[in-house]
Amino acid sequence: MVIYTIDYHIKIAGTMNKRFFYLLITGIMAEFSMNGQNHGSSQELKFNELQAADCRLVFFDQGRSYWQEKWFLNGERGTVRNTPSGIVFSAGPVRGDDGSHNVLWTRDVFEGDIMIEFDYTRLDDVDCAVNILYILATGIGVPPYSEDITEWSHLRVRPYMSTYYQYMNLLHISYAANLPGGLQNDYVRARRYPVKPGEDFETTLYVSWKNFPNNSFELEIDGQSLQTGWEWVSASQRKGERTNTIEAVVELKHKYNQVITNFLNQ
Repeated sequence: MVIYTIDYHIKIAGTMNKRFFYLLITGIMAEFSMNGQNHGSSQELKFNELQAADCRLVFFDQGRSYWQEKWFLNGERGTVRNTPSGIVFSAGPVRGDDGSHNVLWTRDVFEGDIMIEFDYTRLDDVDCAVNILYILATGIGVPPYSEDITEWSHLRVRPYMSTYYQYMNLLHISYAANLPGGLQNDYVRARRYPVKPGEDFETTLYVSWKNFPNNSFELEIDGQSLQTGWEWVSASQRKGERTNTIEAVVELKHKYNQVITNFLNQ
């Protein structure tokens, strides 16, 4: 994961001062990456403008060694594990149990406008729960929920969702995939906390994106979609059929069907 500060100012309702960035995994772990497209010209221009902004690196972690140096954990049943490929971050095994939520915070504190880059790989195929990024978080400033969230970590040993949307000031980005009903129910949502007095959680919704195209591949056998449930087998290179080309060959095996697929990239 990489975090930069940028010389571009984004204003979202309310103020964002010194805050923490953290990752929240709810329910059973469901890691994934999702590619969405927004074809509005104004959104594309704004995105390109942000991408081109001057940046200063303030945080970097490949997740390969001793995660406790840069992160700390809330939650009773979740796990964090370093591997050569990065951190494996898993929530607890009990669906619907708040103690199975897992919250991983950066120890560093960030100020101003930031740009976050991360690689995120789904490791399971469960059909429930959601993954959330909480960005630039502070407490609401009313005791015991002081702006410095480390001062009331003891109130989040069991990470009830309502603790965050009622008592924190932050930006929420959530990802959901493999939900019942197929790809049309996958989504990415942005929310703004806290809930306003007299309102409920649903009023925090800022924007929602659905119907993301799968830019990798589509495969169906005997009426069953095989877009998920794949396991890595191998990868190699070979001389391409066209002059001066090399082909990358990736071999995948499906967990539930006797299918092995090769993907070529020239």
